[in-house]
Amino acid sequence: MSTTDIAPEQDHEGSATASRPLEIAFAAIALLCSATYLFLGTQIVLRKEAAPGQIDARFWPIVLGTTAVAIALILLVIALSRPAPSRDDIDRIQPGGVARVIVTGALTVAFVFSWSFSTMVLFGYRFEIFPIATAIYLFLLMLVYGHRRWVGLIVYPVAVTALIYVLFGMLLRIPL
Repeated sequence: MSTTDIAPEQDHEGSATASRPLEIAFAAIALLCSATYLFLGTQIVLRKEAAPGQIDARFWPIVLGTTAVAIALILLVIALSRPAPSRDDIDRIQPGGVARVIVTGALTVAFVFSWSFSTMVLFGYRFEIFPIATAIYLFLLMLVYGHRRWVGLIVYPVAVTALIYVLFGMLLRIPL
């Protein structure tokens, strides 16, 4: 076995300390976000009510939201009843990591904002905004996180956008 096969020793100096308030805050934020998601899942506008025993567009968001609320409640109970776990396994913040998170958040806010415009008319043609915004969003995320090959920058966003649009927009008829 050569010396390159051996993992380097981890430097645990400056690693994060256990924090019970952080665990409680994380669980409370998770509960708030999942409860909001569950509420919004119940507000999805249906084009047509499903017959009894059939699945409609609200089914999976409600299932996922209910599961998320249950998990967040379990996390909150654990955070309140047990001591905070050790955080020795958490790596230090990487250079550029905070900037990437901020850029990702800004791109996500811009993507959600652009989603409110359903269509655009340009030169007499009507364009759906969702596929264009999704492809651009994925392209920019790939750039932010360091991907530079054209296959990943072009093919992946187009393929994922097409899959989402065909699955949700055409097959399930959920308005995007």
